[in-house]
Amino acid sequence: MFGLKVHKLRTPINDEDIVNIAIGDILFLDGVVVTARDLVHRLVVKEGRNCPIDLNGLAIFHAGPIVKRHDNKWFIVSIGPTTSYRMEPYEYEFIERTGVKLIIGKGFMGNRTAKACRDFKAIVTLYPGGCGAITSFNIEEVLGVYWLELGIPEALWVLKVKELGPLIVTIDSKGNNLRNQIMDTVNKQRRKIIKEIYSSIANL
Repeated sequence: MFGLKVHKLRTPINDEDIVNIAIGDILFLDGVVVTARDLVHRLVVKEGRNCPIDLNGLAIFHAGPIVKRHDNKWFIVSIGPTTSYRMEPYEYEFIERTGVKLIIGKGFMGNRTAKACRDFKAIVTLYPGGCGAITSFNIEEVLGVYWLELGIPEALWVLKVKELGPLIVTIDSKGNNLRNQIMDTVNKQRRKIIKEIYSSIANL
């Protein structure tokens, strides 16, 4: 149903880096990741605000970190993914406007995001939930923070990461969507089971 290759990516990411990555593949990421949740997406897409950091070729993380500050430096205590489907109404335009190449989140995204990945060459990945404290060890440094007035969870946190993963590819740059393939398999099995139940009842 899907591939199981393991890839290492480093930002900035270009089209050639992701063209041979398929749904189901596993990624580990080095480089720059920027958190971007609901408010950031709405500001960029609905209000036409420009991101204060150039996201072209970078990765975004649907996440709101727990942070602490010591000696005027920020540190990530814990960071885990939030539900990506909340960003579905905005993600097509967000990818188009920003040039982001990799999205990290929780759960699946829909057909509009898949179309954006096909049109603008990007990929969507799923990061396992419940690993927020462990993930902090993959954060080498907080490079900066923008739009802190939105609150700590909604701000743009710019993070330098090392071997962030495993990231499971759910939408590839061709627009293939793992969610759709899983649902097709489930529906086929469901129809088969229902047919078997009907046959059993008819033979009573």
